[in-house]
Amino acid sequence: MTAQGHSERGSATRSAIERTVLRIEMVLDRETEALQTRAPIDLKESNNCKSQALFELGMATKTLDGVPLDPDLIHRLKLLRSKLETNQIVLRRHLAAVREVASVVAETIQDREWDGTYSQHAGAAKGYGGF
Repeated sequence: MTAQGHSERGSATRSAIERTVLRIEMVLDRETEALQTRAPIDLKESNNCKSQALFELGMATKTLDGVPLDPDLIHRLKLLRSKLETNQIVLRRHLAAVREVASVVAETIQDREWDGTYSQHAGAAKGYGGF
C-alpha cells in the first residue's frame, strides 16, 4: 500500500476510533456518575452500550495494523483506559453493596421463616401427642 493509502486509511480509522471513544466515554461518565450519586440507571442497557462500543473499538484498532498512531490518539486512549478503570472500581463497590444488602435481606427472611416454622411445628406437635 502506498504512503497516501496508509494515510487515508489511517485518517478514516482514527476518525472512527475517536467517535467510538467519545461514545464510550459518554456511557462511562453517565454510568459512573449515576452510581456515585445513586441516581437511577439501567445497568443492563449501559453494559450493552459499553460492550458494543468496546467491540467496535477493537475492530477499528485492528485496521490500524501498520499505521503509526499519533500522540493525540494515544493520549485519548490512555484517558479512556483511566475512565474504564474508574468505572470498574465504582461498579465493584456498587456490586459489593448490592451483595451486602441482599445478604441482609436473605438473612432476615430466613430468620422470619425459621421462627415461623418452629412455632407452627410446636403447635402441631402438641396436637399430636404433645412432644
